[in-house]
Amino acid sequence: MPTAAGVSRGTLYVVGTPIGNLRDITLRALEVLSAVDCIAAEHVQHAQKLLAGHLLSAAHARIVPLHQHNEDSAAHKIITLLEQGKAVALISDAGTPGVSDPGALLVQQVRARNLPVIPVPGASAALTALSASGLIAPHFFFYGFLPTKSGERQRKLASLKTLYACIPIFYEAPHRILECVADMQAVFGATREITFARELTKLFETIHTCPLGEALDWLQGDENRQRGEFVLLLAPVEEPQQEEISPQAVQILAILQKELPLKQAVQLAAEITGESKKRLYARALLEQKVKE
Repeated sequence: MPTAAGVSRGTLYVVGTPIGNLRDITLRALEVLSAVDCIAAEHVQHAQKLLAGHLLSAAHARIVPLHQHNEDSAAHKIITLLEQGKAVALISDAGTPGVSDPGALLVQQVRARNLPVIPVPGASAALTALSASGLIAPHFFFYGFLPTKSGERQRKLASLKTLYACIPIFYEAPHRILECVADMQAVFGATREITFARELTKLFETIHTCPLGEALDWLQGDENRQRGEFVLLLAPVEEPQQEEISPQAVQILAILQKELPLKQAVQLAAEITGESKKRLYARALLEQKVKE
């Protein structure tokens, strides 16, 4: 049942908040934050600053901390409040809770008890960066934060090398930006382009695109470029074109298929012609289907 202020009792509101500029908040988010009984915040002081910036008194609402170190215990307290009919807003320090920020565990546990969860959309650093990057691809892949150790980070990056026609998007902290970009160059090469989106919506917002081979020089060209939170976007790469099988190889494969089992025919055709056994096998299967 909605309260007089327009929020429903016993409901968790997942509220997106600004990623920098305090004015990047929706009217609906302000209405919810002003009306709920409790606000679960990543950091209490940050939440108080947000509320004060919009002239919302925190006196009506209890602000409780919910962060990566206490999310499980805090979730039990919040669920108790919801079961008592209280309306609760969940916010992170910036952006949308549960997206590279705490909150997903709470939402999971609230939904498991069949209590209502209502999203209140807001800012997203990944989408904000993507919209201003100028990169064009049919898909994007949000990875979030990479591992902190170089070896593991390079292994994770290597697993994305075959992510074709897609824009990978990462978050990175300023104290790791140089080593992260160095690993990206080592894995993806010097020519692939990277877009840096730094301090989005803030006073020193920077969006810069360059080849990975020039990225470290750009970062080190001004120490201010290494400050602030980063969104990193890699330019998409096209899937490599499959080479055509030579007419001679097709003919040899057809002759061998008449006399030998499929696998033996493919193996022998590959040895004779030097063509890829994988492509020859795919061609042989296609020929079988056509005959069927």
